[in-house]
Amino acid sequence: MQDKKNTQYFKVEKEQQIKVDDVLEVVYGALREKGYNPVNQIVGYIMSGDPTYVTSHNNARSLIMKVERDELVEEILRQYIKNNAWE
Repeated sequence: MQDKKNTQYFKVEKEQQIKVDDVLEVVYGALREKGYNPVNQIVGYIMSGDPTYVTSHNNARSLIMKVERDELVEEILRQYIKNNAWE
């Protein structure tokens, strides 16, 4: 039997953080696999916030909802700038 006079400690595991670019990669791939236009669907989600723009295939919808929409825009713009050598 445990001693109820002492403080008990619990270790809670943090949910693993996934990078925004990894989320976009998974979502893009899932949308392509299902035959959707990934650019149109991702833009639709970013503009509206409606998660039904993203398929649930490969857990893509759940993943994209873990990231703030402004973070998605930032990552897309960051990659665009990098790929066009503006920096």
